Amino acid sequence: MMRHFAANALTILIIGLMLFLGIILWGKAEYEAAGPLGAPLRIEVEKGEALGSVGAKLAESGAISDPRLFRVAAKYTGQDAGLKFGEYEIAAGSSMRDILALLNKGGNVLRQIIVPEGWTSWQVVEMLNGREELSGEVAELPPEGSLAPAGYDFQRGDDRNALIARMRAEQDEILAEAWATRAPNLPLRRPKDLLTLASIVEKETGVAEERGEVAAVFVNRLIRGMKLQTDPTVIYGVTGGKEALGRGLRASELAKITPYNTYAIVGLPPTPIANPGKAAIEAAAHPVESGYLYFVADGSGGHAFARTLEEHNRNVVTWRRLEAERALQEKAAKEAGAAPEQAPAE
Repeated sequence: MMRHFAANALTILIIGLMLFLGIILWGKAEYEAAGPLGAPLRIEVEKGEALGSVGAKLAESGAISDPRLFRVAAKYTGQDAGLKFGEYEIAAGSSMRDILALLNKGGNVLRQIIVPEGWTSWQVVEMLNGREELSGEVAELPPEGSLAPAGYDFQRGDDRNALIARMRAEQDEILAEAWATRAPNLPLRRPKDLLTLASIVEKETGVAEERGEVAAVFVNRLIRGMKLQTDPTVIYGVTGGKEALGRGLRASELAKITPYNTYAIVGLPPTPIANPGKAAIEAAAHPVESGYLYFVADGSGGHAFARTLEEHNRNVVTWRRLEAERALQEKAAKEAGAAPEQAPAE
């Protein structure tokens, strides 16, 4: 009797072990097999979201077929505690193993913001505040000029202050290299002066080829103790970099003595007036060698440069003539567009 009982118990144990082994092999096969997802899927894992919630979300979205197996597999493989919040794009046919590896690596959906050259720090913060995918509040406006214009990748939920820190680190690196390799005998005492000069160059021209010439004009004026006489600094003094002026400068604004009115003061303004790009910083650090002291728009988007006031005045006359001709053409085009149509002959 006892033998019969022992034999039955052994049989049941063997069957149980086989069943257990079968379940393990089935689970492993399911874990490694291609998943049911037929097309790429975007899913967001919230900060602090539990494994069970993530599994349910994946099952509901059709990425996995069995959320319970997903949880067991995560715990068995030690990946249950390493889930990272973020936004993910899961490829079609991804297995549970693929999905868990991805969720432990971190979000793979990147977004981008672009900081244009010449934007002020206020404009950059306004843009960041307008991106709802970001988190955190910017408590303090970054110093003018301290943010490097570029494209920055980020993930949903990233902190605005972390992005600003990246921009500042990038600009610090660019400025340090430019200052270390700057041309000799520049009339600049510190890296901040170089950054300020670069910001003026950035705002004065959008033509890449003439940045070095524009920088040379201001460097030559600084060396001679001449006033820089540049409109962008006066405009910054009026707006504080918080808005576009939207009109021409008034005579009273050009006459008013402020730290940014380079028609009234000698030397650089106290701070940059925008965030200059790398090209403008390099142009300020390596201005072309020239005797240019003046420049004025030439009607083509660039500028006409001059070494003497007489030559400059001739360029100004040419520019004013071009402006007058353009104004007449615009007026004629406007009048032609507004002219009433003639009634058809009866």
